[in-house]
Amino acid sequence: MPGAAGTQSASGRCWASTRPAKAEPVAGPSAGAGPSRLLTLVLLPALPGALCAGLLAGLAQAPPGRARTLAVVAGVLAVLSAVQLCLRHGPLRSPRPAGVAVRLATLWLLGYAVLGDGLLDAAVRGGPDRLWPVDTATALGLALAMWPAVLCARIFTGGARRRLARSRGLGEFAAATRPLLLASLTCYLVALGGLLALAGALLGPSPALAGAGALGALLLLARLLLVHGHRATPTVALATAAGVELAVLCSVLASRLPGCDFLAVPAETLIEVCGAEAVPTLACAVAAFALLVRAVPALSRASAHTDPGTR
Repeated sequence: MPGAAGTQSASGRCWASTRPAKAEPVAGPSAGAGPSRLLTLVLLPALPGALCAGLLAGLAQAPPGRARTLAVVAGVLAVLSAVQLCLRHGPLRSPRPAGVAVRLATLWLLGYAVLGDGLLDAAVRGGPDRLWPVDTATALGLALAMWPAVLCARIFTGGARRRLARSRGLGEFAAATRPLLLASLTCYLVALGGLLALAGALLGPSPALAGAGALGALLLLARLLLVHGHRATPTVALATAAGVELAVLCSVLASRLPGCDFLAVPAETLIEVCGAEAVPTLACAVAAFALLVRAVPALSRASAHTDPGTR
């Protein structure tokens, strides 16, 4: 019938407009020559972990003092600079720079993962009256996990674009892409868990696997959404998780004011039952689940995997 033919023709034109111009898959910025691919997929992602390991090894031998403090500051800045390089090149590169809110929330979440549990526990006990414990195992595990994050992002992006090139319709493409996203996220979490366990075995106290895993899932999902052109949802999720952690810490500190003891009751109850690590675990896990619910349909659309320059 004429009407049905017109509808099929319009649908075909819509699907054709979302497909790459060439049948060959487009793998994004990292699909260059051999040396470029080696740099963006192997060397750069390994840099944060190598710098963090070197920093921790040096601090274990350095005597306390001003030189040690300066070394810590320089080492942290070096690790963060290496992470920034990984986000500017390769599969994790966003077509537009992340906003200030995303950067501040990410820095807070990473800082809290390393320093927050010890500070919150000390604050609940009336302190801190001295330097609280630093979770160096979590810091090393997250730094080492930059390499599997880059690899899993590459697998997802490259696989999605290959499916886009050979799929015959939007529904077929979405059905093939959803399990690819979930498999990539699962592979990253397994690798992150192994690296955290390795870091705990090397450095002593075992890290909070649940909290660090939830944070890793949150950061990877947020980055994938940013890479594929979605900005609002990851910004809200990251800011909300960081805001919850900040609010809990502030409530405990504010409870020391006269007549404000009630402010710390929810945090103290949660910490007494589950420990201080429950705060970042819940904050990041809820935000990561919300991002996953958003990412599955958003990253299963053909328009999310076209050339970023056309979006």
